[in-house]
Parts: sequence; structure tokens; C-alpha cells
Amino acid sequence: MADDDMDGVRALWRAMADGWRRGDAEAFGTVFDEDVEFVTVRGEELRGRVAVVAGHARLFAGPLRNTRLIPDIRLVRPVGGELTLVHAVTTIEPDGPTTHAQAVVAGDGSGHRIIAFHNMTVTAPREEQK
Repeated sequence: MADDDMDGVRALWRAMADGWRRGDAEAFGTVFDEDVEFVTVRGEELRGRVAVVAGHARLFAGPLRNTRLIPDIRLVRPVGGELTLVHAVTTIEPDGPTTHAQAVVAGDGSGHRIIAFHNMTVTAPREEQK
């Protein structure tokens, strides 16, 4: 994988974390494709960026107000063409859960975007996750 592609993938999670820190669901949602397939930690299937933004706006106004998302990208693997498989473990601070996401990222000359995202809560203690 070219360094530019790796940087583009990592930039998605930085942008996500920045939008989360600011409680800005629109900024958080910019990394997702307009037609993204997004599965939440509760197993809800959200179709499209509009649904992802709306769901996170509710979370940022309620239970996730004033929290931070701390991402740790564990795997970046090209799977063919313009597609990359990404695994990321994220911690919500303070006192939030740790989640594991598997994402499919599409990248081309116009940039990178997440086209599929499946998120789940990690049940193992944090020290066992690494």
C-alpha cells in the first residue's frame, strides 16, 4: 500500500475523532460515503451518511456529550482495486466502552471514504486487547 493511501486511511479516523471531540456530528460524518452501510454497536443498520449523522447528533447531545473517541488502527490491508479493509479499536473517554470496528474504505483520486462500517463493543479487559 502506498504511503499516501495509508495516510488517507488514517486521516479518516483522525477526522472522525476530531468531529467527535467537538460534538459535531456533521464533521464526524464527513468520512462516510453518502451510501455507507453502518452497523452500530447495538446492531442497528444505518443506511447512508444522513442516518449516521442523525444518530450521532443524538448521541453527542445526550449520553456521549463531552466525550472523546481515541482510535487505534490495528489493520490496514488492501483487498483489491481501490478497496482497503481496516480494523480499528476505539475507546470512548472518559469512562466509555471500547469498541472494535471493521471498515471497508474506498480510495481514489478524489480521496478516501468509508463505504461499510461494522462496530461492536469489546468485552475483553483493555489490557487483553493489544
